[in-house]
Amino acid sequence: MYDLAIIGGGPAGISGGIYASRKQLKTIFITKEWGGQSNVSADIQNWVGTISISGADFATQLKAHLEAYKGDTLDIKEGQNAMKVEKTEGGFTITLEDETTYEAKTVLVAAGAERRKLTVPGADDFDQKGLTYCATCDGPMFTGKDVVVVGGGNAGFETAAQLLAYTKSVTLLHRSPQFKADPVTVKKVLSHQNMKSVLNAETLEVKGDGFVNGIVYKDTTTGEIHELPTDGIFVEIGLVPSTAFVADVLELDNYKRIVTDPTNQKTSTLGIWAAGDSTNALYHQNNIAAGEAVVAIEDIYNHLHMQESS
Repeated sequence: MYDLAIIGGGPAGISGGIYASRKQLKTIFITKEWGGQSNVSADIQNWVGTISISGADFATQLKAHLEAYKGDTLDIKEGQNAMKVEKTEGGFTITLEDETTYEAKTVLVAAGAERRKLTVPGADDFDQKGLTYCATCDGPMFTGKDVVVVGGGNAGFETAAQLLAYTKSVTLLHRSPQFKADPVTVKKVLSHQNMKSVLNAETLEVKGDGFVNGIVYKDTTTGEIHELPTDGIFVEIGLVPSTAFVADVLELDNYKRIVTDPTNQKTSTLGIWAAGDSTNALYHQNNIAAGEAVVAIEDIYNHLHMQESS
């Protein structure tokens, strides 16, 4: 029986693992891969304390940092997804893809989320070659450029707002006749002199020559096909939280995100905490995810020691 099971190998999971090791909590650390969503980023410039780092190097450093602290208290199980978490009399049972099971008194879910991908010709070919899913990570590389944002929700408009700070122009393409973002946000962002938007725009193809140089879309009201020259494409069409394995044991919101108490990262189930992109937190960033995990470990430590003393 472990004190703690941590599920997820991104910034939240790694931060949780380091703090759990420092507090001498007997921990099983479970991850399919390392680095989270940022492992595909060409250049991360907002990880505090590191001016610039590739996603691959970021993942390597996270893993190395965790392994340096593991000592005798942390066991790592990599290459496997958690498939199910079940409540037991003494805590929780975590079942992996290979049907291995682990028992733990508490659980920290830091499994993150996957960006919903743009599934049109050229999207895979130019992924990280001008097409990106993270404006915060990659936006500064497009300073002075003309860029496109695909998506008309709050995330799309927030991305556009960020990009307007340093790009030459931003054009937002949205396939529906109305934006899904808050009206106040829409009005504010569209008022910028370098901002344009196109409704009823169904993305058909991403074009390029080694690097993105255009996007093709159809006007769904007229059927006309348009090709828009662009230096970069930022896709914001939603996240898919990695939460199916805990759906039966705790509360999820309408978007399948884990509902947490932001003061301590507790979930609706006593003994389970969550941090990072799998939660319903207002903002999702690497630094935020790491901080949430630290909060969770502090609370988990207190929870375990209060149980021992009671």
